Amino acid sequence: MNYPQLSIVIPAYNEEDNIPRLYTELVEVLEKSTAWEVILVDDGSTDSTWQKITTLNQQDGRIRGLRFSRNFGHQYALFAGLSHARGQAVITMDADLQHPPQLITKLIVEWEKGNKVVNAIRLDPDDFSVAKRITSRIFYKMFSFLSGVHLQKGMADFRLLDRQVVHHILQFGEEGLFLRGIIQWVGFPNSQIAFHCNNRFSGHSKYTLRKMLRFGITGITSFSIVPLRLGIIVGIITSIIAFYHLAYAVYAKLILEATVPGWATTISILSFMFGILFILIGLVGEYIGRILIEVRSRPRFIISEQLGFYSDAQYGSQSLNFNDSKLPFYEKDVM
Repeated sequence: MNYPQLSIVIPAYNEEDNIPRLYTELVEVLEKSTAWEVILVDDGSTDSTWQKITTLNQQDGRIRGLRFSRNFGHQYALFAGLSHARGQAVITMDADLQHPPQLITKLIVEWEKGNKVVNAIRLDPDDFSVAKRITSRIFYKMFSFLSGVHLQKGMADFRLLDRQVVHHILQFGEEGLFLRGIIQWVGFPNSQIAFHCNNRFSGHSKYTLRKMLRFGITGITSFSIVPLRLGIIVGIITSIIAFYHLAYAVYAKLILEATVPGWATTISILSFMFGILFILIGLVGEYIGRILIEVRSRPRFIISEQLGFYSDAQYGSQSLNFNDSKLPFYEKDVM
């Protein structure tokens, strides 16, 4: 069987109006390239996204589809697409056309120079809010500091990965996937291409403030135990403060024979100490929760339908590199 030279992996969640336009722009670029495939991963959409993918697959066999049984999240959709991609180079991008398909040619040129990873770095548009710029900069700096893995500001999920890099990424069996960090962690020669982010073609962003915060917390806790170590330091400092005031109270009572200062100071110190304690308990709870999720060893996503794929036997030696306990469950294969 002939394998495509290039695979494009695109997660899609309620992108029914963007899929046809995305296909048109991709074909304009990819027709100039060698053999290719596009893998659209429907992350549990509630609109007609899957129907649009099905129609495209019927029109063009190079368009393939995976459908999740429910919404499992953007990172898992990316991982599912990577696990099914057969190209020697794999490009991941979003379905909303903010990642310009025209940049694909430049990504391939950098790959042909020997770079195993080619990151597309987003340049903030002029209409980005001040809050968005500040929070984005803080997250990337904090993640890099805590994890020891450098993430550059503007580094998103628009990139090219060599087959060798994809092979190693698929060996990660952990929950709470943070692919940006994983890809930087595995190393390999890499380069960067800056681009201006397009406006969303249709619809609205699926990343709410809650999802963005959760995404940031997952990224940091997946890669670093430094917050726990910082918690120990904060605990030691607050303990020193508490013991100081305890010693002062005893000294004032027994030596100076003076009354301990008013209740306001006592209440303030107790409130401060308990506040720190609750923060540390919450921090420890976050890590314990992640341990519980890992121990359960549930599938990270469930694929209910797929279009245009063949069995591993037909693919020969290029079988999926999953940890057995993490294999997705296939309910229905659609050829």
